[in-house]
Amino acid sequence: MVSDFLKRKNVVFSAKRYGIDALGAMAQGLFCSLLIGTIINTVGQQAGIELLVELGTFATSMSGPAMAVAIGYALKADPLVLFSLVAVGYSANQLGGAGGPLAVLVIAIIAAECGKLISKETKIDILVTPAVTILVGTGLSYLIAPPIGTAANSFGKLIMWATELQPFWMGILVSAAVGIALTLPISSAAICSVLGLTGLAGGAAVAGCCAQMVGFAVMSFKENGVGGLVSQGIGTSMLQMSNIVKNPRIWIPPILTSMITGPLATCVFKFTMNGAPVSSGMGTCGFVGQIGVYTGWLADIEAGTKTAITGMDWLAMALICFVLPAVLTYLFGLFFRKIGWIKENDLKLAA
Repeated sequence: MVSDFLKRKNVVFSAKRYGIDALGAMAQGLFCSLLIGTIINTVGQQAGIELLVELGTFATSMSGPAMAVAIGYALKADPLVLFSLVAVGYSANQLGGAGGPLAVLVIAIIAAECGKLISKETKIDILVTPAVTILVGTGLSYLIAPPIGTAANSFGKLIMWATELQPFWMGILVSAAVGIALTLPISSAAICSVLGLTGLAGGAAVAGCCAQMVGFAVMSFKENGVGGLVSQGIGTSMLQMSNIVKNPRIWIPPILTSMITGPLATCVFKFTMNGAPVSSGMGTCGFVGQIGVYTGWLADIEAGTKTAITGMDWLAMALICFVLPAVLTYLFGLFFRKIGWIKENDLKLAA
């Protein structure tokens, strides 16, 4: 039966498998190529070390293959399928243009599943499995990567245009939505990368992510101490997800904070994130969001749209990314504790 065959091949059609597992893995692939490469490149530029600039460029150029292999790993692809996804990721990312990450996500999933279906079914598996995986993936790259990339890019531009047009309301919406995505078991970084969120919208996204991470870290300091401060503040607020399920009210303080810092970022400070779009969805995780803002400043200076990095720029980053998320979420949390909505150990992380 078909269902038995699919089960044997570990092909599972589910929102979790594709919308959480694959998307989350894709973000890790982006981190291990585009993000880390951008950081190395920036350090090289600032330190005047040409070798680091070249090494960083090598890493960033491999973002397509890295995303595809990460997706294949999440889908538990066999080795021959997994290695064949290198070519698939490269072709999908290249042909997808600015919306390449979304093209990679869709096409790598299809190619990986097709490869898994044929894997170890013939006596010449070493030839058949890579051929099927690569032909399906690269063929789809030619057929659907450009329109997928265009659609994702257009939607991202629509969000950025709307943020420019209505910075207050879109500042609230983008900040809250991306911040919520950061804490949920999905990838806010991958979402921002897929949509290519930069500019004011990128700044609002950074604000929302910082509100969640720094907010939860500070609000739960009483229960989790320094370890919790570090693991949530520069790790991930996703650690609180099990506690949110038990008491959803603990999520209100950081969400309220994001709804304040978002419009402050867009309307008052004109806080932009013009680095790699994936940085918009990282917040203070490894300080990638802040590094993205900084590399964006450098790019703007090089492009001539910004004259220099000012003291107001640094003040905006400090307030939007660290000070306001900490102070506001702590105060909201204090109020919620006082009225009994948050009780002792509601924010305690599992050991």
